Amino acid sequence: MATNSKIESTIRLVTPESEVYDLMRTPQTTAERVKRLQAEAKALAAEQVDQLEATLLSAAGLASEIANGGDAYAIGARELAARLAEDLAAKAETLEAIMARSSR
Repeated sequence: MATNSKIESTIRLVTPESEVYDLMRTPQTTAERVKRLQAEAKALAAEQVDQLEATLLSAAGLASEIANGGDAYAIGARELAARLAEDLAAKAETLEAIMARSSR
């Protein structure tokens, strides 16, 4: 299956809250642990949303191939794939905008 998707590398800045936990240092307070764990959870959530965005774009590319595949595909499948290609690409852009806004 040939796709026209481009490979992009994502660079994410690491905040001091995202540092590797040093097991040899003195125990953290509960508030410090909560803050560290929240930062880790937020970073993991952002990674998962990035994966979803990439998957949506990949599915949009596949749908576009089917939509433009000609008579080999049933007309209903081509029409549905055309709508999906548009919708999925738009949803991926929306996700990207939401994540950009929330990272400010």
